[in-house]
Amino acid sequence: MFSQDHTRLGGISQEGTLRTVRALEEAGLTSPFEREALNHVAERYAIAVTSHIADLIDPQDINDPIARQFVPSAGELAIAPDELTDPIGDETHSPVKGIVHRYPDRVLLKALHACPVYCRFCFRREQVGPGGAVLSEDELDMAIAYIRSNPAIWEVILTGGDPLMLSPRRLGRILDALDAIPHVATLRIHSRVPIAEPARIGPALLAVLARRKPLWIAIHANHPRELTDAARAACRRLTQTGATLLGQTVLLRGVNDDPTTLETLFRAMVMERIKPYYLHHPDLAPGTAHFRLPIARGQAIMRALRGRLSGLAQPTYVLDIPGGAGKVPIGPNMVEAGGVRDSADQLHSYGQLSD
Repeated sequence: MFSQDHTRLGGISQEGTLRTVRALEEAGLTSPFEREALNHVAERYAIAVTSHIADLIDPQDINDPIARQFVPSAGELAIAPDELTDPIGDETHSPVKGIVHRYPDRVLLKALHACPVYCRFCFRREQVGPGGAVLSEDELDMAIAYIRSNPAIWEVILTGGDPLMLSPRRLGRILDALDAIPHVATLRIHSRVPIAEPARIGPALLAVLARRKPLWIAIHANHPRELTDAARAACRRLTQTGATLLGQTVLLRGVNDDPTTLETLFRAMVMERIKPYYLHHPDLAPGTAHFRLPIARGQAIMRALRGRLSGLAQPTYVLDIPGGAGKVPIGPNMVEAGGVRDSADQLHSYGQLSD
């Protein structure tokens, strides 16, 4: 569980982020009737809603998809028996602090556990928060040394927490150290910042993101309304560094669990040079059952999108197997799907499928 220092941050931080139940209530995003339950939620899980995100929320809509992602709810107090504090097995595959090494050719480097916003479905919700750990200089040196000593590591993925919350100076030092390792061929950063706090994507940050080695930036967005004019402009600034942008989305009940919403989101991403990369099935994080839906429902949505979207706008639907086994594609079997039965018959006739 994260440090509870966030309860003393005074509600609204200098940058206008709502961090307490009282601040959310004063902003009209929660009601006094919810106060007691939400205070219990806040005792366990961090709250942060940037002013940029708060402005997107329609307080008159009890089913607002932006509010559902970022405003806490009493449903988070219900812990299902199959939910896990470490649902994807980070701790099992952490040889040194800050490193997760699940796949032979790539590692995660978690330099901090703070984010601009705290998604209510986050699979690391037990670790992240305003008091979340930041690697010390010695710990960071040990993490870099681990990468340097393992020549099979081809890619380093900076995650956390949100790496773009680091100061440009500190982020630049990390990237420079990784750039200097010959067997590290490519770098990746996963971030909510361009969507949740686009003003952070400024000149100092952009300067350190300009790399000789390929840099990929995975931008997390779940609903088309998140791609505001400011967010789109921030993404365009990122592309000017030479980075390639990827899109990460979580399939969430009541947020984007219909083909039309996802079609609009993925088209908008492609228009901003963001390649939809993964559509994640929700993880078994504590208190998130109200976001999860059957895999069959996700497969039906992906099947519907197949005939409506260019391949450029098609992500891979994946499940991160609990316990650390890794991601597996769980999209529909399009050959056997009823809608392409004729194609299956043709493949049989050409000997491409066996009975």
